[in-house]
Amino acid sequence: MLKFIPFILLLLTSLLGHAQTVLQGRIKDGKGKGVGGASIAIKDSYDGGTTDSLGNYRFRTSEKGEQTVLITCIGFKVLEQKITLAGGTQQFDAILKAEPNELTAVVITAGTFEASDTKRTTVLGPIDIVTTAGSDGDVTSALKTLPGAQQVGEKEGLFVRGGSSEEAKVFIDGTLVNNYFQSSVPDIASRGRFSPFLFKGTVFSTGGYSALYGGALSSALILESIDLPEQTSANIGISPLFASAGYNRLAKNKKASWGVNYSYTNVAAYFALIKQRPDNFLTPQFHNGEFNFRIKTSKTGIIKFYGYFNYGQFGLRRPDIDSASLKNALTLYNFNVYTNLSYKEKIGKNWKLNLGASYSNNIDNLRNVLENEENKQQLISEVPYDSKPFKLKSHADLAQMKVVLERRLYGLSAIRFGGEYLYFTDRTDFTNRYVQNVRTDVDDHFKAGFAEADIYITNDLAAKLGGRVEHSSLLDRANIVPRASLAYKLGNQAQVSLAYGIFYQKPEKDFFLRNFAQNDLLYTKATHYIANYQLVSKSYTLRIEAFYKKYDELVKTYTTKGGFVPDSVGNGGHGKAQGIELFWRDRKTFKDVDYWISYSYLDTRRDYLNYPYAIQPSFAANHTASLVVKKFLTSLKTSFNASYSFATGRPYYNFRYDAGSGKFAIADQGKTIAYNNLSLSINYLPSIGRKDTKKFIVWVLSANNVLGNDQIFGYNYSWNGSRKDPILPTARRSFFIGCFISFGIDNSEDVINSNL
Repeated sequence: MLKFIPFILLLLTSLLGHAQTVLQGRIKDGKGKGVGGASIAIKDSYDGGTTDSLGNYRFRTSEKGEQTVLITCIGFKVLEQKITLAGGTQQFDAILKAEPNELTAVVITAGTFEASDTKRTTVLGPIDIVTTAGSDGDVTSALKTLPGAQQVGEKEGLFVRGGSSEEAKVFIDGTLVNNYFQSSVPDIASRGRFSPFLFKGTVFSTGGYSALYGGALSSALILESIDLPEQTSANIGISPLFASAGYNRLAKNKKASWGVNYSYTNVAAYFALIKQRPDNFLTPQFHNGEFNFRIKTSKTGIIKFYGYFNYGQFGLRRPDIDSASLKNALTLYNFNVYTNLSYKEKIGKNWKLNLGASYSNNIDNLRNVLENEENKQQLISEVPYDSKPFKLKSHADLAQMKVVLERRLYGLSAIRFGGEYLYFTDRTDFTNRYVQNVRTDVDDHFKAGFAEADIYITNDLAAKLGGRVEHSSLLDRANIVPRASLAYKLGNQAQVSLAYGIFYQKPEKDFFLRNFAQNDLLYTKATHYIANYQLVSKSYTLRIEAFYKKYDELVKTYTTKGGFVPDSVGNGGHGKAQGIELFWRDRKTFKDVDYWISYSYLDTRRDYLNYPYAIQPSFAANHTASLVVKKFLTSLKTSFNASYSFATGRPYYNFRYDAGSGKFAIADQGKTIAYNNLSLSINYLPSIGRKDTKKFIVWVLSANNVLGNDQIFGYNYSWNGSRKDPILPTARRSFFIGCFISFGIDNSEDVINSNL
């Protein structure tokens, strides 16, 4: 019997082989290219295989009759197809349809620089910002090294693509920030109120931004606050300019946290060492406090609250331009409160909910006094000195609510829609020689509804279509705002994008608060056209962008009584801005060196305010460029940073009322000298490499305008036009030294990785 066993086994094997089916074929994409790494299997069985690099596969199955073939591959839609297995060798080919995913899909980039932990096209993150020489840890100062932003030193804000600073707005967690910058006085720029480490995401749109936002003709800076901290930590900061301390507590279950921060700034010691051009008779002092809490409501939901207050004061004397012996003594007291509450949650499988609410209050007390050479107050009844002493108290409140619902459609395609309500209340009390406590109140109930869809046609082609409907009770007008963007992927790393949009903005509140005669003011309007090419890899970023922007209904100021001071306003202005921009960032060519180069060409003209006709505005330079270089030496535990910014001269004008024509005319004009600024900073991190400490220490030393280049931002003219004085920085150079210590959290890896 034993001698028949081999024969029986051979017979069973032969029968089993005849009962199996060999399934083979090729899996391709929509372009006919083989798809490697695709998994192909008989559903509800253990039989299957994987395609090779050319998309070919082959496997055996013992299943019979009608079966379902299941094919899956990252970046493609799942394919299920019926097939009849009849034994022998059987050919089965299939074509997979692309399904967009975050790793491989095209990203719409026209008009937008984005830095976020959820996007793969990071441009500037928090550490990038604080290690950019010359930024002094200020978000908007670092953004000025990117293309599109102008180098304006006499006024705070972002001047983007021929737009004034009022045309750029800032949003935190979806809601508008009414007073993002510290209060300031003429010809001296202030810095932003918020630390870059508050934010995990930064979107700097130089045009063509999302329909979820409005009220900005030129630009939107969209900031997203951090979620829960990684662990409990404390921090202190010490500098000749300020002292700060903070504490953040993470719950044991890691589902909630709270934190507090306080800082006090007093620059008396610094001003004693570094001479300032103005006479600061009231030393600048600032108290700043913050409170936050964050609660994880579910695996996908979180509530975040952030509260901020600031009190500041300073006073300075400057020579009066209309006199050889008089001075203007200006004092400013400011109090600011800002709160933001947001809630995010995923509802079911395909819905997301975003809720936001914020409130801000800003109070400025501004007083100007004429003084003689002995700093004694002077009251002079002659023109123009009679109107120079004044008191102005202003209140600005903004309360707002916003809701956004998102529905995922298929793949990465989604639709978002919602609405927002903003209630603005502004009040001024003005006193001078001729009027006492004249109060002006302006309220506005602003409402908007919006919708936007991300449509991924393929992995390589996507569109963003959206629109807004807005209504202002102050203007008693509504508008409809279309937005559209299109992106096409050229390869694994390159893509092109196009963007179009109409953007409306209310005239600034000053036109309503200054008792101008109003001719039914309208929304100001800008239409954007943008074309973008972007190449992004782990080591390189290249962006080339061309744009055209058309302005309509800009605010014009007029004089109806004759004289130099406008007394009425209306919409009748217009303008254009066009140009091309380049951004190149390289982290590979030079060992341990990260650098970027930006360049902007701008051709812009506008007829607005008291301009006699369309001319290049005084805040716009034709050419701007920046070079930023960072090198981290691990052996020295030190980061060396440098930035160089250049801009061609900006125009300046003296507008004078022409009694003959009844209009303003240009009595004098010219261009400033070119702007040059080399800044250096050194960050020393002694804690790197030490495993026996829970402290993370950073020493910071920085210097701006190291070469001491002359910088002129424009000119001020006397009342009769016979004298003009240059607008200069408060000091030729500025310096900073400070030490920052964190307890309980080590950011060494973040610092090192950001420089690799």
